[in-house]
Amino acid sequence: MTGSAPEGTHTDEPHAPGLAQRLNWLRAGVLGANDGIVSTAAVVVGVAGATSEVMPVLLAGSAALVGGAISMALGEYVSVSSQRDSEHALIEKERGELRADPEGELAELVGLYKKQGLSPETAATVAAELTAKNALKAHLSAELNIDQDDVVSPWNAALASLIAFTIGALLPMATILLVPHPTRIPATFVAVLLALAVTGYVAAWIGGARRGRAVVRTLIGGAVALGATFLVGTLFGTTDA
Repeated sequence: MTGSAPEGTHTDEPHAPGLAQRLNWLRAGVLGANDGIVSTAAVVVGVAGATSEVMPVLLAGSAALVGGAISMALGEYVSVSSQRDSEHALIEKERGELRADPEGELAELVGLYKKQGLSPETAATVAAELTAKNALKAHLSAELNIDQDDVVSPWNAALASLIAFTIGALLPMATILLVPHPTRIPATFVAVLLALAVTGYVAAWIGGARRGRAVVRTLIGGAVALGATFLVGTLFGTTDA
């Protein structure tokens, strides 16, 4: 059946083609949203702690949003590009080794399967069959844990990060600009911490980690960032209308 898991696998385990690509942009999106929420909230809360005027908060928040989104996207692009270039270099290296010494590479593959616990006879059979089917794919999987058809894309990661950062940043900005002055900072704290709880949960779900611990860790980090910038704003603020 099209789109179903490979035979003999569990449907709740990650065996589908293109998994690295999907996890890559999901990871970038969650990190981008988390950074957008925290960094922009910290800026607007800090400025709001110094002044009750709306325009300084709007200007500072807009600058934080634009600069942060571009910086986040650029960082993801550079990071994932380096990873992609390394993977392509390893693929070409392995392709060259297969052309230069196919017998030696077959023996190496047999040795790798023996190290995984297969008997010499089974290891030789498996290596021979996989080599006949797709030698490069077999070596990349056994030696380097690389799928040549699932190399991560820096453009996908950069775009996911850019969009997610922007969406995340809009939440604290909208809250602090739309809520009336006496309660806008507490309301922003609440909105930001709720959003961080969601991103912490999703990040843990993607990585298969414990959700509760990830949420608590994210909430503590966000609360510290907001508290610190608000304190700086109140200490250096000159207006308290």
